[in-house]
Amino acid sequence: MNINIRQEQSGDSPIIYSLIERAFAEVQESDHREQFLVERLHKSNTFVPQLSLVAETEDKEIVGYILLTEVEIASEDRVAISLGVAPLAVLPEFQRQGIGGLLLQEAHQRATILGYGSAVLLGHKDYYPRFGYRKTIDFGIKFPFDVPAECCMVIELRPNALAKVCGTVRYPDAFFE
Repeated sequence: MNINIRQEQSGDSPIIYSLIERAFAEVQESDHREQFLVERLHKSNTFVPQLSLVAETEDKEIVGYILLTEVEIASEDRVAISLGVAPLAVLPEFQRQGIGGLLLQEAHQRATILGYGSAVLLGHKDYYPRFGYRKTIDFGIKFPFDVPAECCMVIELRPNALAKVCGTVRYPDAFFE
């Protein structure tokens, strides 16, 4: 199956929201409101249109989605801009076919071209490390949520991008509305 990764276009939003809802419907760790988060993020000042990507089949069916938005990693004396991966979603019938990985890798490449140095996420401890994600605790980075440390991850999109970065991830208000 050939999958094309492209930037979200005008008119894709309803399809994306439905896809996200379906993708997370059976996920126990989900609050089943990810589609509303994406809707809010689309309207936020942290939205980066070039990092809102869909995966579509040869028949132009959208089967996957990823969004990276700006977040901060803040310490007492420094604030660094990073990206937050939320969400990565693939329709259930298309999962386990490598589509999520294609979306993630393409998003990383585009983010690097745009000048971003890192991305953080809360995710499955066995899935994301295969794409280069490591525990944030290894970098002195914390999340503002009470979640297991092995689910808090970061990737350096450029070598040593996190060499002088530590602190707490600050998400935009859209994450908490």
